[in-house]
Amino acid sequence: MPNGDATSSGVPAGGTRSGPSNAALIAAAIATVVSLAILITLGNWQMERLAWKEGLIAQMQERAYGEPGAILPPGEWGNYQPQEEEYRRVSISGRFLHAEEVAVHGLMPTRTRGNPVQGFYLLTPLEIGEGARVFVNRGFVPTSMRDPAARPAPPPEGEVNLTGLVRAPEERGMFVPENIPQDERWMVRDIAQMGDARRIDGVAPFYIDAEFDPDAPDWPRAGATVLDPPNNHLQYALTWYGLAAVLAVIFLIYARPRLRSLMRRG
Repeated sequence: MPNGDATSSGVPAGGTRSGPSNAALIAAAIATVVSLAILITLGNWQMERLAWKEGLIAQMQERAYGEPGAILPPGEWGNYQPQEEEYRRVSISGRFLHAEEVAVHGLMPTRTRGNPVQGFYLLTPLEIGEGARVFVNRGFVPTSMRDPAARPAPPPEGEVNLTGLVRAPEERGMFVPENIPQDERWMVRDIAQMGDARRIDGVAPFYIDAEFDPDAPDWPRAGATVLDPPNNHLQYALTWYGLAAVLAVIFLIYARPRLRSLMRRG
């Protein structure tokens, strides 16, 4: 015969269900602790990235706004170290080889965010001595000015003096198309490939971003180097920490009444 002290559902007669079992609460606690560890680790990682980015920006600005020095001598190009030379401000003299110009696809930011101008950055080898040449990014031109004849002024001839920033060759990203030199389709500033395509020897393993010159023609427009890169790592860190705090509060709200219920049952 049925036990008169219990209902058919297993709940004591006259009683009510008191909440989840210890196992359910323990499982929720373990999941919360693991999630908190992941979120806090991500926040700490972003704080490390913040320190790295601030150091990088400080280094960029210190090098870019200092007094210009000389480029690495051709005899030392084999020892070129990008981390030691990147963004260093230099002065250089030579003669442009305009016939060997390379037009690299690119975008120029405008005052309207999200509405850049499409066009090309003109990288032209500068002959700085017998057998030594350095590609110089002379600046940006809109698509309609890719043909030199369409530009508002002829390129500089003879000996030129310019100031700019040393830049390392670009590496192609996963979603960036490959350069196709034979079709004059350049997407990445691969200096070695440019030298090979133009059959130029003695090319420096770096290039120079020419500084903006207010007295120069409007196009090409130099001064392409971005010296204030995005730095959102603090925002990302606060987001991860905030999610960790919200998760902790949610668990406490969930666990508090259930812990009381389990204590009463015990």
